[in-house]
Amino acid sequence: TAAEAALPGLVDRLCVQGVLRRSVGEVAAAIDVRPYATDTRDLWVASDLTPGLDGSPNRVGPDHVLGVSSASTSLAQLTRREPVRRALDLGTGCGVQALHLADHAAQVVATDVNQRALRLTELNLALNDVINTEVRDGSFFDPVTGEEFDLIVTNPPFVISPATGERLVYRDSGLPGDRVVEHIVRSAPRHLGERGWCQILANWAHVEGRPWDERLGEWIEGADALIVQREVLDPAAYVELWLRDAGHQGAPDYVHRYDTWLSWFAEQQITGIGFGWINLVRSDRSPAVESLDWPHAVQMPIAQTIVDWGRSQEWLSTHDDQALLGERLRLRADVRQETYGTPGAEDPEHIVLRQTVGLCRALDVTTELAAVAGASDGDLALGVVLDAVEQLLPGADRTSLIEQVRELVRQGFLVVSQR
Repeated sequence: TAAEAALPGLVDRLCVQGVLRRSVGEVAAAIDVRPYATDTRDLWVASDLTPGLDGSPNRVGPDHVLGVSSASTSLAQLTRREPVRRALDLGTGCGVQALHLADHAAQVVATDVNQRALRLTELNLALNDVINTEVRDGSFFDPVTGEEFDLIVTNPPFVISPATGERLVYRDSGLPGDRVVEHIVRSAPRHLGERGWCQILANWAHVEGRPWDERLGEWIEGADALIVQREVLDPAAYVELWLRDAGHQGAPDYVHRYDTWLSWFAEQQITGIGFGWINLVRSDRSPAVESLDWPHAVQMPIAQTIVDWGRSQEWLSTHDDQALLGERLRLRADVRQETYGTPGAEDPEHIVLRQTVGLCRALDVTTELAAVAGASDGDLALGVVLDAVEQLLPGADRTSLIEQVRELVRQGFLVVSQR
């Protein structure tokens, strides 16, 4: 009776649509609807109910649709937000990334294989009056065959498992190991326009006898890549995490599931599982690949830092040393210098340049390089700065300094001053 009073004439229709559930004497919510905000808009996001909130066993169905999660907000803060013509949300789930993309893309395509996810995405688009987004059914890049985008974002079903037994679509791709991530990394550049970006939240396997960064580097073709590993989990902890996520903890078959999964890891010689970000920028030259093992604190949102990294790779590839000497460079405003040594000593034992935003990188530098960085205020060409440093510090090696300046540009300590 209370539900009919609150939703006159709508209860039956909402039950049919799966928004409500009706028992003999009660009506209950079948989906979650909660407020959410981007930088520019206040939104509503509908998803399946978060399991376990009412104290019942934490079990979900195979077509369960997650709502706003820490993973989705991480990807949102990772994604570049410059205006683009076309954007793709690959594996949209409830459509969180599509709602973000709709703010700065003229056209958005959102895809998924989960029919329930597609229906909830359509509901969320309607709830928020989004009209520039098209929802398509299909696996991976199948719904966009032959199409190109300026930006692709994806939080794919990346859980690394033997791909046996029941499948939770929101986290299990149906492919064994980390092949789903490999497939996306290898395929994405073919769907990117000139200097287009693909940004991926991912897991990857650490295989015995092979450096993780070398293994992932083999997947990269046709794009510059910045790979940031934020965390590495032990196989046993990883299995426990995802069995708990699926609600199997305490179930009669828990030990069997645990042993099967862990045994498969041992057979595949998987010693750990990395979690982090893969950022691709389409490039027609030999790719620049940087892999960072970065468990350190970062300042979110980090999108601008990643975009700046992509621009610096392109700029460095088109400027030889002679061209570099003619450019006016500027020390990034957030960079600070730290010195370490015995109090009263004439020279410090160490000089560290430290970024205070973005990745917050730190770099141990020589006195000569610190002098170059300090003099780089955007007014003088690098060649003039080097001349002055060589006069003040006669032992400076010009060739070595030029190479070190390139590294400062690559890591974002120095930026090109706009003329």
